[in-house]
Amino acid sequence: MRGFSKAIITGNLTRDPELRTTPNGATVCSFSVAVNRVYRDSNGEQKEAVSFIDCSAWGKLGEMINQYAKKGSGVLVSGRLDQGSWEDKNSGQTRSRVEIVVEDFNFTGSAPTGGSNMNSGSSAPETDIPDDIPDEEIDLSDVPF
Repeated sequence: MRGFSKAIITGNLTRDPELRTTPNGATVCSFSVAVNRVYRDSNGEQKEAVSFIDCSAWGKLGEMINQYAKKGSGVLVSGRLDQGSWEDKNSGQTRSRVEIVVEDFNFTGSAPTGGSNMNSGSSAPETDIPDDIPDEEIDLSDVPF
């Protein structure tokens, strides 16, 4: 049976992307996305947690991300999960990490200068969001799932 791996996250870049070239000439862009979530603890108090997700984008997509994305940019990233492992030279222990290998990338919020959509697939139509939407807090306990 074949496996399936797909991850979709939205958040903000924690640092400027870093572009490098591998010894065989391929370009890869590395960056990290902070993903916030709000939840209620067992006492009903609202808490916030942040996860930092490493991402890598190869080829032209990586070059475009490196050119337009900056620390703090709001992004939506989708791709496959990839696990790598190596031996730590100092401790001799085997280390590992999971990252998202980016297949699709979009800016969220305002568009960066010089481009708006880094979608590597088909481009979705732009939609106009009305400015008169009230800023009300959503009670997540009302959501049926």
